[in-house]
Amino acid sequence: MTAHGPTIERRGLLLVLSSPSGAGKTTLARRLIEEDAELSMSISATTRPPRPGEINGRDYHFVDEAGFKRMAEAGDLLEWARVFDNFYGTPRAPVETAIAKGSDILFDIDWQGAQQLSEKMKHDVVRVFILPPSVEALAERLKARAQDSDDVVRARMQKASAEISHWPEYDYVIVNTNLDASAAGLRAILAAERLKRERLDGLTGFVREMQKTL
Repeated sequence: MTAHGPTIERRGLLLVLSSPSGAGKTTLARRLIEEDAELSMSISATTRPPRPGEINGRDYHFVDEAGFKRMAEAGDLLEWARVFDNFYGTPRAPVETAIAKGSDILFDIDWQGAQQLSEKMKHDVVRVFILPPSVEALAERLKARAQDSDDVVRARMQKASAEISHWPEYDYVIVNTNLDASAAGLRAILAAERLKRERLDGLTGFVREMQKTL
């Protein structure tokens, strides 16, 4: 027993963040990872080329299209999708190993990936959709990205409406008007989900031992 109470064995969870591009989910994801030592970022496989500063194995597993398709056909991906002209997917093995050990994993994926992940690991997934405060704010954030061309910005704006239409499929929705408030909301969601009875694998044994002494 620690100073804060007993340590009860817990199954890990998969925290999924989705949003239209430019709504702030990547910034929120990075902030949550920095603040929570018990949370790690899922590393996706992708066929898109690395951006400046990205490292293979840390930011993504960069693979060619043929290699990606082999992974998908072999069932080695929990979810995958084609986003614009590239494929993205989540390797199965490291995720299943992590949650069995009680580790939590954060996913920065789109609605297609969230649907597939939920189908395969329904009881382990917690889905949060991030909305921008307005269309104007979304456009401004996309234009501020130096690495995206005007054509890419226009394409992402056109796709935003279709992506936003999937918000009812999520367990929680955060309107990212204020970064600090949004980050606090995410921390609250994570704290509550970690305490859910069905995730506490060691709770039954703990209670039984307690009852023996009563």
